[in-house]
Amino acid sequence: MSSNYFTNPLVFLIETAFFLYMLLLALRLLMPWARWDYHHPISQFIVRCTQPPVMLLRSIIPTIGRLDVATLLVLIIVTMIKLVLVSALFGYLLGPMALIQRSIAEIFSLFITLFTITILIEVLLSWITAPGSHNPAAHLIRRLNAPLLEPVRKKLPVTSGLDLTPLLVVIGLQLLHMLILPILLLGH
Repeated sequence: MSSNYFTNPLVFLIETAFFLYMLLLALRLLMPWARWDYHHPISQFIVRCTQPPVMLLRSIIPTIGRLDVATLLVLIIVTMIKLVLVSALFGYLLGPMALIQRSIAEIFSLFITLFTITILIEVLLSWITAPGSHNPAAHLIRRLNAPLLEPVRKKLPVTSGLDLTPLLVVIGLQLLHMLILPILLLGH
């Protein structure tokens, strides 16, 4: 057996667990921006899951407008811990600058992935949800994606009931990812 026999599954578990928690932190960070109802069960779940580390920092670090600085800092710290754990499992350690650079790139990718997934979910829900029915997540997803979709939707001509806005925004997000990520990882 190679040395990666146990390392790769362990890295997979760490990557998955940290990604899911980072996703919750990213959603918490976006909740004020998307103007989510904090009494909604999904909002409550996100807040409950992320509350302990955020409240610890919130007592020291204030919120600036709609930017929850404590949540952002927790997201950065969690990302750095993940990168340190994964690199240590592969037998190397990241220097401070490489750790900061990779963390910024990782968080950037997280947000691109988050918006891409939620836009695709919104499209799928629009296809399968019966008119007049209620899906508790659909409203939150629409509110989350609206700041990205609405400006594009306003500029596109009406195309006989076919909304190409989600497709164009997802393509734009992927292009942004392809153009910005190499710059963020430059020299690494």
